[in-house]
Amino acid sequence: MKKFAFFLLWLISSLSVTGQSLEYAKKVVEDLSSPKFRGRGYVGKGVDQAAGYIKKQYNKIGLKPFNGRYDQPFQITVNTFPSTMKLQIDGTELIPGKEYLIHPSSRSLKGEYAVHIINKEDLFDDQLLKSHMELSAGKVLVIDGSNFTGDQDQIRKANEIIASLRNTSQSPFAAIMIYSKDKLTWGFARTQASKTTFIVKKELDVRNIKKVKINVQAKMVNYKTENVIGYIEGKEKPDSFLVVVAHYDHLGKMGSKTYFPGANDNASGVAMLLNLATYYAANPPKYSMAFMAFSAEEVGILGARHYVDHPLFDLGKIKFLINTDMAGTGEEGVMVVNGSVHQDQFDLLSKINNDKGYVQSVKIRGAACNSDHCPFHERGVRGFFIYTIGGTAYHDLDDRYETLPFAAFENYSRLLIDFFDRMSI
Repeated sequence: MKKFAFFLLWLISSLSVTGQSLEYAKKVVEDLSSPKFRGRGYVGKGVDQAAGYIKKQYNKIGLKPFNGRYDQPFQITVNTFPSTMKLQIDGTELIPGKEYLIHPSSRSLKGEYAVHIINKEDLFDDQLLKSHMELSAGKVLVIDGSNFTGDQDQIRKANEIIASLRNTSQSPFAAIMIYSKDKLTWGFARTQASKTTFIVKKELDVRNIKKVKINVQAKMVNYKTENVIGYIEGKEKPDSFLVVVAHYDHLGKMGSKTYFPGANDNASGVAMLLNLATYYAANPPKYSMAFMAFSAEEVGILGARHYVDHPLFDLGKIKFLINTDMAGTGEEGVMVVNGSVHQDQFDLLSKINNDKGYVQSVKIRGAACNSDHCPFHERGVRGFFIYTIGGTAYHDLDDRYETLPFAAFENYSRLLIDFFDRMSI
């Protein structure tokens, strides 16, 4: 009879995580990845709108603010592309985001240029490269990487050489255009390089390009952004914290028309954070729980770094931390960064999943400084960065709500709740 009663309580608790909670999570992702939020970047104040949205959710859920406010402001410097973004090759205008990307460190540039074309392999021959530099004066240096077959060391070396060319003011060419068959993925830069650079992926006869027309406006900005933080007070041990973090910023806009939705990265992680906050607001935990939505992760994990430098409570009071970054797929299970660092906690998470069969697999990784858990880890705070496995859209235009499967979202929620509840024993 006791076992049945326990099962019934577990079932009721489990059901409270599903149904409406999944619909709520989907609505959060749909909202945050919509054009209204402009990719949650620093053009058009999309990141500010996202912060305001999360504050409203905190207030509805009933999270308490630290020191009377949810926001923790800080300043960043970032290169942006707020308006004009045009690239033409022999009179044909390319589609930004789909057929090309501008390197995030690029500066403003306007003009029509002849081209000088080299093979990517030419970068490794110093004398040949010197000759190409002389021939490329005043032109667009086109680096043809379409047939490049280098190994990882050669790819790394080629990228280092291109970075050197891009950042050397003495380079005689007007701009760089790299022709590649690789997937287009974008990012941020906190400085401007000496040269504007494009990465092009389009079916064209690269060896016969004659003219390139460029019109790009870039702007370095000092931007005031904010972390959004709230908490639920623990019933028995309010001075100890379990912490959930997720970054809410994304790549924003590349020019006036192109925005990167960032549905999986990381509107889905914010949805998971809000989902867990909703659950624990209705089911008060033994320990206090803090929910931290960080800004400027994509710029260099700056929001989390600001927080650990200016914590709202002693970092030593954090019992465990979970970073939910990319929670919207999961066909193949979840990956646990820092799993081998905190083996006991990983074994607990894995055992829960083995017992309940929540997700396809719980895979283990070592330490990696690749998201918001990192600054906490560097300060000795125990924690995992968990992301769902499956799907390929990342830092591109295809990371959209319409194609996000939410394959394991409900069961991933249950897994985290069970884990946190066991951590509270």
